[in-house]
Amino acid sequence: MSKIKVAIVDDHKMLVEGIVKMISEYDNIEIVGVAHNAGSCRSSIPFWKPDVLMLDIGLPDISGLDFCKELKIEYPILKILALTSHNEYAMVKQMLDNGASGYLVKNAESKEVIEGIETVYEGETFLSHEVDLLMKKRPTNAVWLTDRERELLKLVSEGYTNAEIGEKIFLSPETVRGYRKNLLYKLEAKNTAVLVKIALEQKLI
Repeated sequence: MSKIKVAIVDDHKMLVEGIVKMISEYDNIEIVGVAHNAGSCRSSIPFWKPDVLMLDIGLPDISGLDFCKELKIEYPILKILALTSHNEYAMVKQMLDNGASGYLVKNAESKEVIEGIETVYEGETFLSHEVDLLMKKRPTNAVWLTDRERELLKLVSEGYTNAEIGEKIFLSPETVRGYRKNLLYKLEAKNTAVLVKIALEQKLI
């Protein structure tokens, strides 16, 4: 029986080490590559030739949402399993719409991680238990935001540019751009004007 070839793209090195160690205990799966950003993955994936790619949404150089879409265009048969701490409805939906075959949260138990890999490898969709519940019963209350996201949303509403926001909260313009894009997805807003309108309506700022 051939092994399932898995690659991981995640900038949290300790987490990746833990996943690699855990997966190494299973005979039917092998790790063929690890990258800590999208750029490294792009140059390595032709050599890895993975069956399943475990992809974090919060990468340092590009949103995992966009990278997922890019990868599916370039490698249509690649199975992508999102591995992330984000468990908001809009984020999950966007990731699946962009081509992901599965969605795991980072606190998932090892059994669930293996089940996710095996399920998407077989061509089926996999959602970890808490994400499955989330998708079946979409929350009707306001979207939950982190303190950093609320801070950034407030600055966006005040009209600051990405560069100006980055200077104020000590982040690179690229990271701010990623936050802004995630906020658009979370609040399901088409542009910044709509984003601010929704934020005011839901009293998020």
